[in-house]
Amino acid sequence: MMVVLVLLAAVAVLLIVIATRPDAFRVERRANIAASPEKVFALIDDFHQWARWSPWEKLDPQMHKAFEGPPSGVGAGLRWSGNQKAGEGRMTITESKPVERLVTSLQFIRPFAASNVAEFALSPAPSGVDVTWSMTGRNNFMLKAFGLFANMDKLIGKDFEEGLANLKRLAEEGRS
Repeated sequence: MMVVLVLLAAVAVLLIVIATRPDAFRVERRANIAASPEKVFALIDDFHQWARWSPWEKLDPQMHKAFEGPPSGVGAGLRWSGNQKAGEGRMTITESKPVERLVTSLQFIRPFAASNVAEFALSPAPSGVDVTWSMTGRNNFMLKAFGLFANMDKLIGKDFEEGLANLKRLAEEGRS
């Protein structure tokens, strides 16, 4: 009987710890790109261009993609469905301010359901443009529990770093 009470107490403590974890997360990375803001913005405002720099493209070379709406800017969308690593979801541009800011709504369907917001902020710099890529989202109970064992910033942050490095390399191509 004592073992059962100890186990119940441990489960109760674990549930309390999970419930008190943060309700939201934010992942953010920055890079300086020695290219014009116009060139960089053109690469992020058009989902057709993302295949050239996105870190997730290589997860499934056979990934099915469908573009929706206008080719770029507000309303442009991308649906994808791929293997277990690539998952399935949809991205839609909800705000597009040329050479300043791009915001996308992200709906993940699998391997887990989630709705997040990703943003690219561009600001002029003496050596080109500073680009900040961020993603914010809500932590439901399951994501809070997952957060006990995995850090969202570390999981996604490395992908953001890779994507920004790819974007930098692509935007800086052809410079003298």
